[in-house]
Amino acid sequence: MDTDRFWQLIDSARATAAADGEPFDEALVRLLTERPRQEILEYAERFDALHDALYRWDVWAAAYLIGGGCSDDSFIDFRAGVIAQGRDWYDRVAAAPDSLAGHPTVVAAARDGNDDALFHEEVNYAAAEAFERLTGDRDSFWTAWAAHRPAGTEARAEPDMGEDFDFDDDAEMHRRLPRLAALHIGPEIA
Repeated sequence: MDTDRFWQLIDSARATAAADGEPFDEALVRLLTERPRQEILEYAERFDALHDALYRWDVWAAAYLIGGGCSDDSFIDFRAGVIAQGRDWYDRVAAAPDSLAGHPTVVAAARDGNDDALFHEEVNYAAAEAFERLTGDRDSFWTAWAAHRPAGTEARAEPDMGEDFDFDDDAEMHRRLPRLAALHIGPEIA
């Protein structure tokens, strides 16, 4: 599945979820179950590549500010949530994580004291859930995935996460993510 097709699927799920009032992940799973199994595997492969590309300290820092902290597991869910926002927001975050200070959900969550904006765990499992619905077998996705990605292809190079920095240092967060820091920490104290 090429990148354009992947994002079309995400956009379709977003539109379906908005029209039907259902959660995005449920709409995505339903759309995936309408696809051939091979295409679901290709979706999962593209999802993993896009998800991995956000594995960076600056993106993690944005998640940390938005979530009032962010564990390893929560960062997995946050990256899935960014993908769920569609290509435009994904590209913005990949280019400049501080751009999330302009995302309506992030702004509303900061105003309301909600610390789970953009954290969407279920999106991580959409392909596996679609396979389970198609086959009735919880392990069917992993069996198909193993055949799709033969042994040894899972090994990945250590990611370049960029420069590590202290997420609990308010001055550093204001320097690196000024808009998000202002939204979640408050004005910078000189």
